[in-house]
Amino acid sequence: MKDIILQIKKIENILNERRKKDKLKFYNSGSKIHEKQIEFHKSKKRNRWVFGGNRTGKTECGAVEVVWLARGVHPYKKNKKNITGWVVSVSRQVQRDVAQEKILYYLNPDWIEEIVMLEGRKDSPENGIIDYIKIKNIFGGYSKIGFKSCDQGREKFQGTSLDFVWFDEEPPYDIYLECKMRVLDKKGEIFGTMTPLKGLTWVYDLIYLNKFNDDEVFYIFMEWSDNPFLDDEEIRLLSQSISKSELESRCYGKFVGNGGLVYKEFDEHIHVIEPFNVPQDWFDIISIDPGLHNPLSAHWYAQDFDGNVYVIAEHYMADKSLEFHANAIKDICKTLNWPKLYNGMISALIDSAANQRTLASEKSVSELFYDYGIAVNTSIKKDLFAGINMVKKYLCNAEGQTKLFIFKNCVNLIREIKGYFWGSGENPTKKDDHALDELRYYIMFNAEKNCEFFKKKSLVQKDKERKIQSNREKLNSNYFKFLN
Repeated sequence: MKDIILQIKKIENILNERRKKDKLKFYNSGSKIHEKQIEFHKSKKRNRWVFGGNRTGKTECGAVEVVWLARGVHPYKKNKKNITGWVVSVSRQVQRDVAQEKILYYLNPDWIEEIVMLEGRKDSPENGIIDYIKIKNIFGGYSKIGFKSCDQGREKFQGTSLDFVWFDEEPPYDIYLECKMRVLDKKGEIFGTMTPLKGLTWVYDLIYLNKFNDDEVFYIFMEWSDNPFLDDEEIRLLSQSISKSELESRCYGKFVGNGGLVYKEFDEHIHVIEPFNVPQDWFDIISIDPGLHNPLSAHWYAQDFDGNVYVIAEHYMADKSLEFHANAIKDICKTLNWPKLYNGMISALIDSAANQRTLASEKSVSELFYDYGIAVNTSIKKDLFAGINMVKKYLCNAEGQTKLFIFKNCVNLIREIKGYFWGSGENPTKKDDHALDELRYYIMFNAEKNCEFFKKKSLVQKDKERKIQSNREKLNSNYFKFLN
């Protein structure tokens, strides 16, 4: 019996030693799973970012991603041998204390072929500053993880072709751009993990707002509640130790502007949805914000029998003629099989400024639209604050219900909502708000023609509405009368 107990202890000691060496094997494999980390790892996009507060697990997933790629054992991607990548930190000291420490934690010493140090001894790399680590790749050969810091300056990031770059915290834009060039010829990837403490920087514009609509951009927010290894008491203590303004970035990983977001109610996970075939009985009207040199923004709005509004299509373009815009709008209508008025015209809402004539034209914008087959209604309420408050109600009403849903292909409207901040005065910052203007026009128009929208309706009322909306010819005729 004594011999059996000794054998069991011996086996346990061996297993414990293996666990100490191969910590990578136990990452997100127990009873507690960090779902947001898994979502990040599974993304196939080549420009991925985690915006997370402190202690949310963002650095952890960045380090694991590096080790998986270097070892050739990524569970969600096609693996390669002889990988070369960089880990970029804000400074050498931060490199040593954060990213470097995490990578060494997940690297089994048996996998390390060589460590080259900038400072310190390679038999104690955790106490020094590493230049690069040479790692055994399971496909044969070796992978190389190099360490860089932003305080070295852009010139130190030139020349090398890379398979990946991991930014641990936000880099300066010139270094980010230089690193993008480094992964270009190998079709490599960039990923970043950061707490957005610097405000509305280039990361906010290029990644979060994705102002160029780059299909390869992916981001995810991590907050304290996403980390299953933080207990409720620890979260409570952390919440009490910082101000409300800091809480947005340090807890939720949110970008914070000086004046705050206008539409704080907006949540991409709730309000942005996959497109679906919208029944024609739901089709309502088009709303337009005119612009020639500025973008002309137009969206197609639908409403179901329960009062939910759907933004289902988008036209958003600058520096084009009015005829071009009119033809583009008619083409989208044709694709959607959008209904016309009895006289063959398309009905739309537009800013009352469209009635003004300029020296450049004998006709106003609204008259020109009419000539091109689009009958526009300029009798809309433009009160900014009333419109903003009404949009807020559609995003989240008094009962906590969402009444506004946007198809994910309406990228410019989504971008504008995410980037709409209060300015230094009482008004929102007048920048990139063309889609938001015509969203307000529609919401005010819709609320006015359906003033019972937010009240609970009986089954009889809903059935009556279904019958009314199913008769499209009558509804179109009523629109025409309303427009004229």
